[in-house]
Amino acid sequence: MTRRNVGLSALMVGWALLLSGGMASAEDLPPLPAVPPEYADKKMPAGGWTDQKAIEEGGKIYRGEFKTEVNCSSCHGKDGAPVKKGARDLRDPKLVCRFSDAFWFWRVSEGVPKTKMKANKGLLSEEQIWQVMAYENQFSHGGKPADRSCYKP
Repeated sequence: MTRRNVGLSALMVGWALLLSGGMASAEDLPPLPAVPPEYADKKMPAGGWTDQKAIEEGGKIYRGEFKTEVNCSSCHGKDGAPVKKGARDLRDPKLVCRFSDAFWFWRVSEGVPKTKMKANKGLLSEEQIWQVMAYENQFSHGGKPADRSCYKP
């Protein structure tokens, strides 16, 4: 392919995206799976999303400094940017704000089928799962602790 053809192809792809409305948004994504009954009532403890001590502990777990079997950053990246195919970009509030407390807790606990995300149930306590979630939540809020007021059921 010549340099001109490559440039023309890139231009056409750009126009196609522009005319189609651009990239997919969170509204275009399929609905999230239903949370199993045993997780449906899970709710972050009061103040947990912004508790600095909990967030620091969650960061250690996330980075694999707590247990070598648990290292969320190996797929989700040190800053929430995926490093492996299929990993969620935790920096994107349009995605992260879709997760209820119960949904997020369920996924961290049980893992995600047909992906590399393994279950952490049995490796982490309930408190530690909440800590990891609070740490991950910062990625979609500019690296700062934030409540979950962005979540709309």
